[in-house]
Amino acid sequence: MNPFASTVSLNMQGQYNTPNTHKYSVILPTYNERKNLPIIIWLLAKVFEEHQLAWEVIVVDDASPDGTQEVAIELARVYGEDKILLKPRAGKLGLGTAYIHGLDFCTGDFVIIMDADFSHHPKFIPQFIRLQQAHNLDIVTGTRYRSTSTPYLAEAQPGGVHGWDLKRKLVSRGANFLAATVLNPGVSDLTGSFRLYRLPVLRHIITLTQSKGYVFQMEMMVRARALGYTVGEVPITFVDRIFGESKLGADEVVGYAKGVWQLFKSV
Repeated sequence: MNPFASTVSLNMQGQYNTPNTHKYSVILPTYNERKNLPIIIWLLAKVFEEHQLAWEVIVVDDASPDGTQEVAIELARVYGEDKILLKPRAGKLGLGTAYIHGLDFCTGDFVIIMDADFSHHPKFIPQFIRLQQAHNLDIVTGTRYRSTSTPYLAEAQPGGVHGWDLKRKLVSRGANFLAATVLNPGVSDLTGSFRLYRLPVLRHIITLTQSKGYVFQMEMMVRARALGYTVGEVPITFVDRIFGESKLGADEVVGYAKGVWQLFKSV
């Protein structure tokens, strides 16, 4: 018997017949997100409250000089210190270690990872949850490159990207094509960072993941498949960040290609 089996009853359409008793912990890594943080927190709170879901947000800030931590403290006063938890670090230590740090403070049985810059809209979270519960999945990942969910979910709409120029779109498509060809991971969007995990599944995978930077998300998914975890995909609309600058540069592109090759040799 699957030790992670859900106790929530579902009808044939994947809708809830009984209340969802799970708690969802959102790990939100931040660096210079003072302007974005209030927006994303408001949207998260709205989605969770409207769907009567237990939730918390762990803000992992890497010593932002723009006042992000002060904003997080104010948000904790507004929403409650049980809902918004600021867990800062001493400096920019990387995305993977931000998740590891955040996991130490999660009290939910599911974890959502996403960007704080409004690239990932919380409105997709209920679809992630419905797909997970309908098929008892270990992981649900957002995809920009599918028109339907897998397994099928009636409400899913085609994914896409808004706000990117042609060069950025080609880089992203090329990166996913390279990884899919070399590694055959079985998912369409390896570089995305909007995902829902069972807490013990995320803990397991993240302890085995060695990559840094943009390769980190790809390695997480490749290792999940290699370990036999079940993965579903929900199409999402990715919107380029509202405030601030993108951190993707030539060094990250080269590092990604090297990371694919290293994974090919090791997995």
